[in-house]
Amino acid sequence: MQQTPFIGELVGTMIIILLGNGVVANVVLKQTKGENGGWIVITAGWAFAVMFGVFIANAFGSPGAHLNPAVTIAFAVLKNDYSNVFSFITAQLIGAFLGAVLVYFQYLPHWKATEDPGSKLACFSTNPAIKSPVANFLSEFIATIILIIGIAAIGFSGTSDVQRGPIPSGVAPYLVGMLVWSIGLSLGGTTGYAINPVRDLGPRIAHAILPIHKKGSSEWGYAWVPIAGPILGAIVGAFILRMFSF
Repeated sequence: MQQTPFIGELVGTMIIILLGNGVVANVVLKQTKGENGGWIVITAGWAFAVMFGVFIANAFGSPGAHLNPAVTIAFAVLKNDYSNVFSFITAQLIGAFLGAVLVYFQYLPHWKATEDPGSKLACFSTNPAIKSPVANFLSEFIATIILIIGIAAIGFSGTSDVQRGPIPSGVAPYLVGMLVWSIGLSLGGTTGYAINPVRDLGPRIAHAILPIHKKGSSEWGYAWVPIAGPILGAIVGAFILRMFSF
């Protein structure tokens, strides 16, 4: 099969969700080796998931490795080029769904061992620590602005009083992973820092469809927050970058 940006976005996003939601499952499900590992383990696992997702997306044909509709939309606004938006977001959503299905199979005996439906949902999608739609939206909005500006800054090269050279090849994915780790540690405790619409939507669809033992509600009433917050945050982040001629 030929390497293409579509395949790269799909496979890279699938890996992010498999490893990212996989670490959540390892921490919150019962009778795993990582049970009760805590927030540091989850945020570190997500950081590594993003890092390797970027590497794998590059290898499978997506040099930009957006893996997130917020990133795709932000750079479309920034460059005034919307030609890849539909295909990239489609690939990302499929990849996110498939990654969540793989998490289900990876932890197959642990769904029955875990009684709490909320813990099971947490292995797929985000939910706020304190439900407050406005505050939850703002959390996702602000965190996504930081994500977009941080990614742009990592990729920035130019001249000023101090010469800035381009990031050496192969280093950027590590820095993006560190950025996601920082966001998770500092800003993620309110909503679980989706900062990526398909990271939440694809696995939430999987949770609704899969035969998970006593899974409870998929909480669709909250689902708009991790979609709208990151998308609007991405747009605002892009306009901030445009103001400074990125």
